[in-house]
Amino acid sequence: MTLKDVEVARLDPGRFQAVLDPDACRRFLGRLAQAVERLAGRRLWQVNSTEQGGGVAEMLHFLLGYLAGAGIDARWVVVEGNDEFFAVTKRLHHLLHGQPGDGGELDEPARASYRQTLKESLGELQPREPGDVVVLHDPQTAGLVPALKQQGASVIWSCHVGIDQPNGLARAAWDFLRPSVQQADAYVFSRAAYCWEGLDRARLAVIVPCIDAFAPKNQPLEPATVDAILRTAGILEDPDAKVGTPEFRRLSGSPGRVVRRAEMIQDQPIPPLAPLVVQVSRWDRLKDPVGVLEGFARHVPDALGAHLLLAGLATASVSDDPESDQVLQQVRRAGAALPRAARDRVHLACLPMEDLEENAAMVNAIQRRADVIVQKSLAEGFGLTVAEAMWKARPVLASRVGGIQDQIRHGHSGLLLEDPSDLVGFGRAIQTLLTDRDQAQRMGEAAHRRVGQEYLALRRLTQDLDLIDQVAD
Repeated sequence: MTLKDVEVARLDPGRFQAVLDPDACRRFLGRLAQAVERLAGRRLWQVNSTEQGGGVAEMLHFLLGYLAGAGIDARWVVVEGNDEFFAVTKRLHHLLHGQPGDGGELDEPARASYRQTLKESLGELQPREPGDVVVLHDPQTAGLVPALKQQGASVIWSCHVGIDQPNGLARAAWDFLRPSVQQADAYVFSRAAYCWEGLDRARLAVIVPCIDAFAPKNQPLEPATVDAILRTAGILEDPDAKVGTPEFRRLSGSPGRVVRRAEMIQDQPIPPLAPLVVQVSRWDRLKDPVGVLEGFARHVPDALGAHLLLAGLATASVSDDPESDQVLQQVRRAGAALPRAARDRVHLACLPMEDLEENAAMVNAIQRRADVIVQKSLAEGFGLTVAEAMWKARPVLASRVGGIQDQIRHGHSGLLLEDPSDLVGFGRAIQTLLTDRDQAQRMGEAAHRRVGQEYLALRRLTQDLDLIDQVAD
């Protein structure tokens, strides 16, 4: 089997009444009703490479859930390739960011591995009904476009990564994928600047990613609940503290509870009242966790008493990212090489993934406990973790790369680091946010408002449905 069906839980779109004014909610629910009629007798398929880990998978859980809850036959399948396939697609991922990645070539053996996995997947997609709408995500699925078109499907390819100033590496990835991609009915990019040369601009749509305010990662949490989740997960420790109830609401609305513990890699626990700087991301070179660690340890003064928490997924749980454990080990070695005083202020957390919503609740609690949230990416497609952090009304410091620069207005809703390699500037900006608490609070409040206006699920759902209307025969 190279395809796996993912269960789509039905979510009630009526819950948006809690965050929309009545007229806006009526318009949105009316738009959903139109889509139900338009897609009657058809299926809407979403195809990507993982059901857990990363912003695409997180979005699909709730976006498809709301569509299914409205009465649309929404399906989700995952391409399950082998190690060779994912080595090639990870290489493509880096190249699309203009980075060399593992340095490997997109040669004939790479093409053969890529094609073979997708050929097997197509065999399992053959029974799908002609006239269905299929949305494919990222390099892992691009090679499916031509055959799906031959089967009579309407096909949208959505690319969540890109580069503003393409170089030869990025163009090599474009050349590898373009013959398939250009046959899609539409291509979606998160920024207009990411659209490749050689694609039909008339088929281009720019749709930014989104977060769901009701999801376990973004729902409101009381301070006592934040504390209870972090202590139960072993991220914070205080033997004398009374631990409350680590509960959250699942996306379905049913109660959930954090029961598992994170793997903490640290010399000393985080002091309960210490100012906390946090980066939450995959263990990925492009997220530069080593640079975050070294910039904090070298350039944030010890006298501030701040601690750094780098939180990422347990590496064994991320099937489509063969480099994640290598990056984690690099971070561990970099931490171990620090002077003792600096080591005591640096903490790594590998968050369990057996229960995706429990994992999301841990991330939510980590971000709400943070005094400053950073995202020092070297390259970024959009950077959904930035929107998540901004929604928590926290001051965010992030690199001026990719979609991050669209989200943060420098000096108003956060701070942008002009050069991601500037560790001195990185440390100085953290120091500013830790010492000027009034400014930090104002930025956090402005950040929350901006996400509410631009990056919530309702806007993305409406744009997706408009595009589906355009391509469906």
